[in-house]
This record gives sequence, C-alpha cells and structure tokens, in this order.
Amino acid sequence: MGMNGIGAHIVWDWNGTLFHDNEAIIGATNAAFAELGIEPITLERYRELYCVPVPKFYERLIGRLPTDEEWEAMDVVFHRYYAEHRVGCGLTEGVPGLLTDWLSAGRSQSILSMYVHEELVPLVRGFGIEPHFVRVDGRTGPSGGSKTEHMVRHLRRLVGVEPRRTVVIGDAADDAVAARHVGAQAVLYTGGSHSRASLEGVGVPVVDTLEEAVAEAERLAA
Repeated sequence: MGMNGIGAHIVWDWNGTLFHDNEAIIGATNAAFAELGIEPITLERYRELYCVPVPKFYERLIGRLPTDEEWEAMDVVFHRYYAEHRVGCGLTEGVPGLLTDWLSAGRSQSILSMYVHEELVPLVRGFGIEPHFVRVDGRTGPSGGSKTEHMVRHLRRLVGVEPRRTVVIGDAADDAVAARHVGAQAVLYTGGSHSRASLEGVGVPVVDTLEEAVAEAERLAA
C-alpha cells in the first residue's frame, strides 16, 4: 500500500456496519413501538426516518416526543428483544478479510459503538476479531444520545492516532457528525440504519459495500 498508508486509522461502527443486525434492530424497534400502540414499520420506512437522538425518531413517527416514562419502557423492551435476537445475526460480508488486510498494511483500527459496552466486548470477542482492534469501546451511560462525546473520549484514548489521519466508517449520519467534531473524516455505508438518500445530504462519501468504504478510507487518510 506504500508509506502513505502508515498511520492511517479507521474507527468502525458496530451495529449495522461490521455487525449485520438489521432484522434484530427492526424487530426490537417494533416491539418497543407496541408498548405505545404504534403500528409496526418496515425496514425501508425505518431507514428513511431513523435519526438520533432516538426519541426524535419516535417523534417523527407519532408526532410527539415520548414521555420519560414511555421512553424508559420502550428502551427496556427494545434491548430485551434485541439481546434475544442478535444471536441470529452475523458479521457483514467480507469483514474478516477487510480487517486483516487493513492491519497487515501497517494501519490501525478500533470500534466505537453506541451499543452498551458490557454487551459489545464479548460479542466482538465471540466472532474472533477482537485482536484486530487497538480498542473496542461501547456506550457507557444512558442510551438514545449522539456519538459525538463518545468519539471525543475514544480518540483521546488512542495512542499515536491523529484525527486528520482517522476515518470513521459507519451507517448513520451521526457517525459523520461525530467524525467532523473531532477533526476526522467519515465514510457512510448504505447497508445499515439509513437509506442512501438520507446519507447523501451529509456531505461525505457514501458507499454500498464495506470494501468500497475501506478504499475510500485509504484515499481520505493518505
């Protein structure tokens, strides 16, 4: 890959990016909606409307923000359903090879996810890919917020990683917002939580495969 690749770093998102869990996510979302008597939605509708903070997503669907009590009840149902159904999900196609090739070229990579940290780490470990990453960070604290402050802490903990040589790869507009906040680049992948149309307005490269995402990351970090 040449010397320009040395020092480049990818911060990977997990849900909807490395981990192909769309079916579990939409099922958990509809289970949570049932708590408020909201009709179930399709994956396509979800990808058109999804945004963070998550209560804002619910507002788009029901015309108001859920109350604190409603949010807490929905959140419990969502995570219970997801935990039961994530076992049927796997890594996105090509992930092991992409991770190996990036590392073999002398570059580094990490994971930053809004999935709860105590659940994320054993899940990553279970797929046998944990050694590919210099750090794996999940969410600590309440759910439903933005990734931005988590990204600030994540990069501070990465020794020798420069924001300008860092590319965030994720499936949500919030990944690009968090990247921009810390001075990093971003590439957004259409296979997860957002439709291509909703991602293209963010102003960063949008791709349909993770192979394309890594190629863009190489170009941006050079």
